[in-house]
Amino acid sequence: MIKVIREKIANCQPSASVNTAAFIIAFSGIAGRVLGLLRDKILAAQFGAGDALDVYYAAFRVPDSVYNLLVLGALSAAFIPVFTSLIAHEKNEEAWNFVNNVFTVLLLLLILFALIFAFFAPWIMKLITPGFSENKMNEVVKLTRIMFLSPIFLGISGIFGGILNSMKRFLIYSLAPSFYNLGIIIGALFFTKFFGIKGLAYGVVLGAFLHMAIQYPAIRLAGFHYRFKINLHDKNFRRMLRLMLPRTMAIGVSQINLLVITIIASTLSSGSLAIFNFANNLQGFPIGVFGISFAIAAFPSLACFVARKENEQFAESFSKTLRQIIFFVLPISILMLVLRAQIVRVVLGSGKFDWEDTIITFGCLGILSLSLFAQSLIPLLARSFYALHNTRIPFFTGITSEVINLILAIYLSKRFGVYGLAWAYSIASLANMIFLYALLRIHLWPKHEKKMLDSLVKIFFASIIAGIVAQAGKYIPVPIFSKETFMGIFIQLVIAGSLGVFGYILIGYLIKVEELKFVRKFIPRRFIRSKDVPIVREDPTQSSGI
Repeated sequence: MIKVIREKIANCQPSASVNTAAFIIAFSGIAGRVLGLLRDKILAAQFGAGDALDVYYAAFRVPDSVYNLLVLGALSAAFIPVFTSLIAHEKNEEAWNFVNNVFTVLLLLLILFALIFAFFAPWIMKLITPGFSENKMNEVVKLTRIMFLSPIFLGISGIFGGILNSMKRFLIYSLAPSFYNLGIIIGALFFTKFFGIKGLAYGVVLGAFLHMAIQYPAIRLAGFHYRFKINLHDKNFRRMLRLMLPRTMAIGVSQINLLVITIIASTLSSGSLAIFNFANNLQGFPIGVFGISFAIAAFPSLACFVARKENEQFAESFSKTLRQIIFFVLPISILMLVLRAQIVRVVLGSGKFDWEDTIITFGCLGILSLSLFAQSLIPLLARSFYALHNTRIPFFTGITSEVINLILAIYLSKRFGVYGLAWAYSIASLANMIFLYALLRIHLWPKHEKKMLDSLVKIFFASIIAGIVAQAGKYIPVPIFSKETFMGIFIQLVIAGSLGVFGYILIGYLIKVEELKFVRKFIPRRFIRSKDVPIVREDPTQSSGI
């Protein structure tokens, strides 16, 4: 039994193609996203869109920002390209020394930041939530201090995930978010009975620990053995710093934007921050399953193509990955817009989450769904620049789009409340996507761009038909099932959604959408092989975990 687990799961082989890797990540990611929706349903049912969840989401903001700045900036833009380059050139000892160096420095920084921010939490939270009452402020400070343990565990987990990602061992890496959400669910269901609202914070810490723990056996089998090491003058460490600085600055701008949104939401009506987060989490489901999954899967190959100066393969891989993301996400955004009320009511509508909360949440969801395709493409576009070792362009486009977001959020929230925040977020996402693609197109061959445009037109047409079919399908169960019951809404969602998907596939087949052929060929092969976009394999010794 132990041998089977070792060979099949923890020491899983590198994925054979971007398509295979993307579906491994997406399939595993679905579990995490479903648990995320279950988490939100439990939170909504127990607390409703009111003061308690406003406190929870506000307290989550600062620890999450610290994690994003210190970990995501390094891993997404810098750690993976450097580590991938070392193992690709068979510099295994140098690669593991680099890992230990980064691990030690990052861990010490996270502990230091956690202590500093926990001490200054009362003053920091007064700046972030100026609209909160004194009681809400006291609760926010308590939760924030507890949650500062989570960036430490997530930081370690981020290093583990970076190693597995670089080695194209995506299975365990992609399962980690499921355990993170599982920890929060345990906190909501059980810890809150003993600790009240603080139980949610303990759940976040538990989730972060599980996120780390699930990856540890896999990275041990991949060859990682921790050794205390600090060398700030190491050439690879300095190379990572040069790559991560613009990315960290870009994330800093994004995090400041989220903090400002939190500040604005705290001055709006009670529950506004919770409602925005609920809507954002719902539309984040397809972004995580398709947009981020394909981007993560394509990144190592794009980096290898750049390292080997294979520009044609880079352009082809990017084009194919972009079209596959659009193929899945565009119809989902249309269906989400049409079925937004049913989605919100089925996922969140129970317990203390009443009809008024539902109306405001599905209004925000409809606005956010308009930019769903753009939000799904941004991870791929940004990682394409990272593969080119260009972190400056995503930084400057990020700054520009976030400035747009902030200006619109401040202006529109005064007129439309939480809807203004959703509009600002959507418009800024569209702007960021346009900026990134316009600057990246100089690296694309014209024939690939023309192919992308042809696919986009076909997919858009099929998606519109799917939306029309779904809209008509909503009326089919009405005479039979009551719209006032959960079962009636659920059946309406299933029937309308299924008809919409069927209509999309049928129209896609009739107008010969190429990406539909990819799905037809890929799924029967059980996600094992694909000749569409090969992943460049590293040294065979890395495949066996040596």
